Amino acid sequence: MSRLLVHSLDLRGLEPPEPMTRIIEALATLPAGTQIEARLERRPMFLLEELKRRDQNHTCEPHPEGGWRLTVPIAAAP
Repeated sequence: MSRLLVHSLDLRGLEPPEPMTRIIEALATLPAGTQIEARLERRPMFLLEELKRRDQNHTCEPHPEGGWRLTVPIAAAP
């Protein structure tokens, strides 16, 4: 049984496009089987469009304490 690796990013306080840049970099460098969990101040509209364009699974929901929680599971390449 494999454990899910979680890579947490608190990107609150960063100005756009820095949160998007950091998440895209993490997608490019983290291994398959890792899940990115990012905390953001704003809903990342341009990033969500980019993830959709890449056919990358993700969820983006309001965080109970304010802001947004983005979750991106990194799957193995097909």
